[in-house]
Amino acid sequence: MGLRPVDLARRAGISTQLVRNYESVGILPDVPRSDSGYRQYDEVHLRAMLTYRALTPGYGNETATAVMRAVHDGDEALAFRLIDGSHAALHEQRLATDAASEALGEAAEEFLDGLPVVNGPALLVGELAAQLGVRTSALRVWESAGLLTPVRETGTKYRRYGPVQVRDARIIAMLRRGRYGFDQIRPVLDGLRQTGSTEALRAAVAERRAAHDRRTRAMIHGSALLDEYLGGNR
Repeated sequence: MGLRPVDLARRAGISTQLVRNYESVGILPDVPRSDSGYRQYDEVHLRAMLTYRALTPGYGNETATAVMRAVHDGDEALAFRLIDGSHAALHEQRLATDAASEALGEAAEEFLDGLPVVNGPALLVGELAAQLGVRTSALRVWESAGLLTPVRETGTKYRRYGPVQVRDARIIAMLRRGRYGFDQIRPVLDGLRQTGSTEALRAAVAERRAAHDRRTRAMIHGSALLDEYLGGNR
């Protein structure tokens, strides 16, 4: 049965222009034309579009597009590698979250029970960056985001990070390695600074893990539709 662009658009809840965009980048298989030049979509094109739409929440637009193009180019091996790569990347993110959670649990003890910050010399931006294993530009970005507040030397205006700023920078670096955003990091630091509470820390870790789980479920759903699509095309 022939389908119009509007038919596909309605089934997916998108615009007809987006359907044509999908066709132009290879998300849909080749579309034949009628003698009068009209596109002649069918159920295969509809299934391809719905498969792509199911892949994007878990794998992202770029990977989902690459997967569908590989399938339509007859290169299923490439499509499988792209799928595997996304699963491997998510697994690495889970490990990073676990490592950040463990390290933060230890570092947070510095904030609790009135324990003093370990005193030490104030560090220059390059020295602190080297200690944390990050770029100096990262420290400046954290400062711009209001997460760090280094002291400026009189005259030279060089940034100096005292023990408190070094401690905060350690927390930020650990959270960034766990792929936490600034909006997630800010309440963690505020809670630790103001009340010594690790509640925000635990909530941030729990939300990150929940996000990983949601993405895994989305990947499973998308992969199931991809499997059905591949089976239907054989």
